[in-house]
Amino acid sequence: MNITRTCPVTGTTNTRFIEGLTESLMEAWKAGGLIQDVMPNVSVEDREFIITGITAERWAEAFPFAVPFFQT
Repeated sequence: MNITRTCPVTGTTNTRFIEGLTESLMEAWKAGGLIQDVMPNVSVEDREFIITGITAERWAEAFPFAVPFFQT
């Protein structure tokens, strides 16, 4: 499923295809489910994009000395 979000850091609009994401999962999350519970098979990076609109590349630019939360 394609998800389009506007990055609050840069103001750019980005669209990502997120494998396994469905309208029903999005609705369950919007209804109040924790995203990690509703979408356990969606990567942390993709879940962050869904929530904030910030891509992994923007996180790395904004916080160059931080360890990326989505890398293990």
